[in-house]
Amino acid sequence: MFKVLASTWPLLLGVMLLMVGNGIQGSLLGIRGGIEGFSTFQLSMVMSAYFLGFLFGSRVTPEMIRRVGHVRVFAALGSLISAVLVVYPVLPEWTVWAGMRVLVGFCFSGVYITAESWLNNSSTNETRGQALSLYMIVQMIGIIGSQALLNVAEPSGFTLFVIPSVLVSLAFMPILLTTTTAPVFDTTKPLSFKELFEISPLGVIGMLLTGGIFSAMFGMASVWGTLEGLSVRDISIFIGTMYVGGLVLQYPIGWFSDRMDRRKLVLGLAVVGGGVMAVAVLFTPPFWGLLIVSLLLGGITNPLYSLLIAHTNDFLSKESMAGASAGLIFMNGLGAIFGPLVTGWIMEQVGPDGFFLFIGILFGVLATYAAWRMTQRAAPAVADTGAFATLAPTASALAVGTMMEQGQEGVDTSGR
Repeated sequence: MFKVLASTWPLLLGVMLLMVGNGIQGSLLGIRGGIEGFSTFQLSMVMSAYFLGFLFGSRVTPEMIRRVGHVRVFAALGSLISAVLVVYPVLPEWTVWAGMRVLVGFCFSGVYITAESWLNNSSTNETRGQALSLYMIVQMIGIIGSQALLNVAEPSGFTLFVIPSVLVSLAFMPILLTTTTAPVFDTTKPLSFKELFEISPLGVIGMLLTGGIFSAMFGMASVWGTLEGLSVRDISIFIGTMYVGGLVLQYPIGWFSDRMDRRKLVLGLAVVGGGVMAVAVLFTPPFWGLLIVSLLLGGITNPLYSLLIAHTNDFLSKESMAGASAGLIFMNGLGAIFGPLVTGWIMEQVGPDGFFLFIGILFGVLATYAAWRMTQRAAPAVADTGAFATLAPTASALAVGTMMEQGQEGVDTSGR
């Protein structure tokens, strides 16, 4: 692990700074939008726009890199992110913010794809899994750290928009000054959605629902906190706790995933998640209770993403992994676009509790579908399944495909 860290630290440092910058602006816009008088639904449009841009970027960026090279793409996208971040307070119109969020989502998607390709290309077969795991851990640390920076200045001012702009600009220095060889993109034949659904119905539907949960959770949490009258400090702690939960609970859930029918684990996590959301809606938890809700919400949602990928991987041949990873990410991105929109609409109808209500409904749908799928076919033997791999919901298709291959080493998928 230390050898991997020594060879990849410039890239990992840059990614951590990027995640700090991205984490600040994601939470800040929900708070500042309330100050500017944006409605809940208008803010949901702003938050949803990021995921629209992110999905578009995931499809376009590989071709951009093939045409002009990773260095130019990296520098161009980073410059655009840095510029957009300081324009938000200058043009406080929700339609303008939505357009800029599309740009930021597109750029961050491209940055992640380039970074993950670079990391994948610079690793050996023996170290690739460790390198990508480190990359995911660094991402989570960056996001958690970003919430603390929300408290260094007033959200009504300009400073909190300058900080992420500067951090994003600095993030590219260690990356662009490294001598790592440029990544090479191979053309991958995608699986059709019909083929992917036939291989793993739960994987496809689960990724769609998880995308909605993730985007509603992280896109609208600061909007919910503002409507609830929480201070900036409390909002930052609430959101930071979500990410802590995602970081801490990945590993115990991954341990269970490798030792049981993964559909049962998906069902159990979805039931617990729905139950936690019901408690938040039906009662009025004190702030410490809300932190427990936040911890469990983040701790369930992040591992669910990895768990659904691992479940799908149990039914794939090695040749179909790359195409399947692209399809799964597309479904997750599609769900992510609608998550904030529906959450914002429900919150306008029933109030702040609509935040937990919508997420709880999605957990309930996932639990019901997982339970039904368990009646449709037998689970593969545990000895024949691949290993659980920790993945962030921002991972590119290349990173997902690589971790799928790592997880299936030594597993024969023929005849499944």
